[in-house]
Amino acid sequence: MSHRAIRFARENGLVLTMLGVFAACMVGQILAGWATWNEDLTRQGAPAVALTAYLGSGHFVSALFENWESEFLQMAMYVTLTIWLRQKGSPESKPMEGEAEVDADPRDHAGDPNAPWPVRHGSAILLTVYSHSLSITLIALFLASFVLHLFGSQYLANDEAMRLGQPAETVLQHLAGAQFWFESFQNWQSEFFALGVFIWLTVVLRQRGSAESKPVAAPNDETGG
Repeated sequence: MSHRAIRFARENGLVLTMLGVFAACMVGQILAGWATWNEDLTRQGAPAVALTAYLGSGHFVSALFENWESEFLQMAMYVTLTIWLRQKGSPESKPMEGEAEVDADPRDHAGDPNAPWPVRHGSAILLTVYSHSLSITLIALFLASFVLHLFGSQYLANDEAMRLGQPAETVLQHLAGAQFWFESFQNWQSEFFALGVFIWLTVVLRQRGSAESKPVAAPNDETGG
């Protein structure tokens, strides 16, 4: 392995590891979902489907984007809410008093040669978009996942309705139905519960060496910053 490759792996170790775990879990979801779907089809007297056909099924698309949707919603809200809200004692929060470094006006760094291009040369509109690019992107990913979940869920519902000799639903009918919102809310509630518990645990618990934790000897009521 070249020095450049080693350096790249070291500098991007967290992202590469997450992507590797994601790929492994995705393969697991595909294979387990394919087996589950074929079991359901067999019980209903329908023929099993090939793996390639399963990847285009409502069963797979709905399940995949149902989870992505909740993850991106959670992250978008977390990034946005931490602009204004505080949690005393949590390293995930800005200080209770005063301004944090992230509150600094980027226009004050227009002459910094190391600042990103939108800060140095961008128009007011471009700088505004860049200043909120993280939340904008997360919201866009949530909306895209929401729409794909909706279409996948509708496709799955219509596939099952067809086998039962029932009428198909339009997208709007499915959007107004309970099943789609049950699928969404069951994931949303778990994401926000887990995040709230995590934020609270970071107040009183520690993990030495983790950037998500306060120093082990830090007071419980110390907010990072």
